[in-house]
Amino acid sequence: MLLHTISEVREQIKKWKKEGLTIGLVPTMGALHAGHLSLIKKSVEKCDRTVVSVFVNPIQFCPGEDLDKYPRTLEADEKLCAEAGVNIVFAPSPKEMYGEGHILSNDFLTYVIPPYFYTDKLCGKSRVGHFDGVCTVVNKLFNIVQPDYAFFGQKDAQQLIIIKKMVKDLNIPVEIIPCPIVREESGLALSSRNKYLSESDKKEALALSKILFNIKACYDKGITDVKALTETAYSFLNGHHSLEYLEFRDKDNLEEKNVADCNTQVFIALKIGNVRLIDNILLG
Repeated sequence: MLLHTISEVREQIKKWKKEGLTIGLVPTMGALHAGHLSLIKKSVEKCDRTVVSVFVNPIQFCPGEDLDKYPRTLEADEKLCAEAGVNIVFAPSPKEMYGEGHILSNDFLTYVIPPYFYTDKLCGKSRVGHFDGVCTVVNKLFNIVQPDYAFFGQKDAQQLIIIKKMVKDLNIPVEIIPCPIVREESGLALSSRNKYLSESDKKEALALSKILFNIKACYDKGITDVKALTETAYSFLNGHHSLEYLEFRDKDNLEEKNVADCNTQVFIALKIGNVRLIDNILLG
């Protein structure tokens, strides 16, 4: 069923809780693809009932980002969810989530602010305030749906680490289930923003996965010096690419690594034209 209001969702959740049913939540911004469907499949398999939220969250977009043109495909999303066995598609408006007038600054709205150590690096460095918006909306969804389990993709690895930290620090009674990155046959990680790429751009976008797979291959051969591993990336880059970062960090707490080990996660972000893409790989 498609629901648009918090009260409708809470009424249905209350019934399920009374019946002792387990509830899974898959938070999304819509424009669903096979990556999202892999999360939904895990939830449907593990839980008695599954809720998918479809909400393009305005407070996680920074000035100049693609909020207005972000793909919105609710009708198609609802159909995919129905075919996948989803019980509720929750598609609220910004007004429903943030109130009348929804003045979306922290001067007027209560935000959940994750630790600065987790947000002053990688995507958080260029997208100041992004993870405040993510944690705020995810916390609200947890309060609305009261899931036993919530499913997040590992492609947004920094986000996943921050959400796990928020859940631990705020004693939120939900188990976070990380789900593997889903890739096209070419190696390109699935993303809603891939819709912005032309066919030639998609070929250029393969640089992300090629860089990461090559670093993993070098690590498996015994190279652990981060500087040496970083230098292997440049042969995959050309004038079509604008590299934002390529960093080696601890998979649990995002501490910087100078020597790679089995707990090292490699994070990359680059732009192809105006499209910003991210990817990552765990070395261990």
